[in-house]
Amino acid sequence: MDTRLQLLTDWVRQIPGFNSASPEPVSGDASFRRYFRVWREMPGQPRTPFIVMDAPPAHEDCRPFVAIAEHWHRHGVHVPAIEAQDLQQGLLLLEDFGDRLMLAELDGDSADTLYRQALDELVRIGQMPPPANYPLPAYDDALLDREMALFPDWLLEQHLELKLDNQDRALLETAFGLLKESALAQPEVTVHRDYHSRNLLIRPGQAAPGVIDFQDAVTGPVTYDAVSLLKDCYVHWPEADIANWLEHYRQASLDAGLHRADADTFRQWFELMGMQRHLKAAGIFARLAIRDGKAGYLADIPRTVRYIRDASARQPAFRHFHEWLCEVVIPAIEERIGPLPAAEARQP
Repeated sequence: MDTRLQLLTDWVRQIPGFNSASPEPVSGDASFRRYFRVWREMPGQPRTPFIVMDAPPAHEDCRPFVAIAEHWHRHGVHVPAIEAQDLQQGLLLLEDFGDRLMLAELDGDSADTLYRQALDELVRIGQMPPPANYPLPAYDDALLDREMALFPDWLLEQHLELKLDNQDRALLETAFGLLKESALAQPEVTVHRDYHSRNLLIRPGQAAPGVIDFQDAVTGPVTYDAVSLLKDCYVHWPEADIANWLEHYRQASLDAGLHRADADTFRQWFELMGMQRHLKAAGIFARLAIRDGKAGYLADIPRTVRYIRDASARQPAFRHFHEWLCEVVIPAIEERIGPLPAAEARQP
């Protein structure tokens, strides 16, 4: 018996208009959270969908989600309104943004508009002051180190079963140090931290996307969320498109006062930030498969590592890392998981 589902059903039926609600599964995500759709039925009003978020308190803390959601919503960021909450039980009733993920809506005709709208929303997020009741954590030295360590710990050693010697570890330590130095040198903004096509929803009649999965927001590098979106682990675009969209974001964020970088500096920040994020993401995908039994994420590793390969090839300071990646890591990935994708055309 699903005791959490029964708890959720009993809770939502106590809210006016939901007394006969039968929660319908919508999705889960990479965490322990689950989402269900319920319908509010009130006399004289149209039947209206809402989302119930189930976040077991033993594994998830709803307080950051609530603090950020309420604060951003008040300041015009398009996050779901919270209709009801029970933090002790880990249950939230949320505005329903529908099921149209940006990822499924992207094609050669829609991409320019959708990315520019998403980047404009990202500028709004970057300008957000931290909530008064929840100071955002800093994307600091220790957090950057922990994230990059996921790559050797979970992908290389545990999943690929590579034996890293002292020379390998020294090479990784040098690369990680350069990436960390670049990240910490960037101007700091409010960072969503998982801003990509599976966490943005297209809403009819609305230019700005609906933004979800923001509870891990931090204060950190100005290019981080742009990397998440434009070098998305779930879809790849040609370099010319990425460059055009990045320049749109650079100019918009410059106009908003988030930085004062020229195009070359901003692009370099973006490239190195991308390597850091993709090292983390590749490690997380392996951890999700090994620890949590979510093997479907393994299919995203080749695309993610391709980003690391391509970015490191453009960076002279990473020549040795790039050679090692191509000679040792990528062959193991292609043997155990699958080939790195070839260059894509305009359509994903």
